[in-house]
Amino acid sequence: MIDPAELTKWVNKLLAAQPLIIVEGRKDAAALRALGLKKIVTLSKPLYAVVEDVAAETRAAVILTDLDPKGKELYGTLSEGLRRNGVLIDDGFRKFLLKHTPVKHIEGLVTYMTNLGIHNP
Repeated sequence: MIDPAELTKWVNKLLAAQPLIIVEGRKDAAALRALGLKKIVTLSKPLYAVVEDVAAETRAAVILTDLDPKGKELYGTLSEGLRRNGVLIDDGFRKFLLKHTPVKHIEGLVTYMTNLGIHNP
């Protein structure tokens, strides 16, 4: 079982840094906004356009596409494109979610945290 304090620590780190975060859709973005994260980009454009927009805006980003096969494929494409454009990818939280939680869809993160008894990180 995951230590809720560890997940809280990761979320608090993101809240303090407020990095640009890329997610798949509106529900994912809404879940992260509910946690207090602000700079969120959804995949509402072709991937090359998202890469260009993000590279023009920042030098570092977090990619939180879903942790299912489609999300992993999107992560790979986005990560490669962003790195090619000089953007550093912070994948620590993504790796933590993959290794230590059953979360497969970012939109379910808030519910998962609530079920662990984490209400306000």
